[in-house]
Amino acid sequence: MGRPATKPTKLKDGYYLEIRNKGSKSGIKIMRETEKAMNIAIKEYDKVKDVVILGEFKNGKPVSKPKKAK
Repeated sequence: MGRPATKPTKLKDGYYLEIRNKGSKSGIKIMRETEKAMNIAIKEYDKVKDVVILGEFKNGKPVSKPKKAK
């Protein structure tokens, strides 16, 4: 074990979701290459977890604003 990272990680180009346990404030980010793959992942996780759509990222920056999955 070493020190924790001090620099934020660079995000790859693609579509990102944040998956959380129901009622939790933090979660993990999942990246998908296409919007279609992102929608499949939303359907898969939505039954058990809270899903926040972070949207598309290019050059490590968001193209759209985050929104809650229905």
